[in-house]
Amino acid sequence: MTELDLFETRILRELQHDADLTTAEIAERVGLSVSPCWRRIDRLVREGVIRARVALVDRRKVGLNAHIFAQVRLTAHGRANLDEFGAAIRSFPEVLDAYVMMGTMDFLLRIVARDIDAYERFFLERLSKLPGVQEIHSTVALSEIKSTTVLPVG
Repeated sequence: MTELDLFETRILRELQHDADLTTAEIAERVGLSVSPCWRRIDRLVREGVIRARVALVDRRKVGLNAHIFAQVRLTAHGRANLDEFGAAIRSFPEVLDAYVMMGTMDFLLRIVARDIDAYERFFLERLSKLPGVQEIHSTVALSEIKSTTVLPVG
């Protein structure tokens, strides 16, 4: 864990809300001059605290209307099976998030598709055909109540 001072916490909050801010704008908002602010941002990037600066795209506006959560159970629970499945799903652009779980299922996947028909094709032609898949339980999200990438730092 990287130790963060008050200014770095403030910098992270600002960048999480708007990564397009200039260093001067961030410095003004957090109460620093530009050079110390830039040095702190540079350190946060070098240490991997800031992994990337990206544009958040509205999935519906690009035609990805189906939002699905899939729980996957594998036939065997060895490390090799988890690694093999994990490597396979990394290549699927439809899978946005994947987590190894403790409990009755081995993986939880967050998936997007154009519509339910597109998800059905993905499910039947790709996901369910992966080696070691025993069962998959899919749940379709009806609406989105909260979706954020902002971490509660500080």
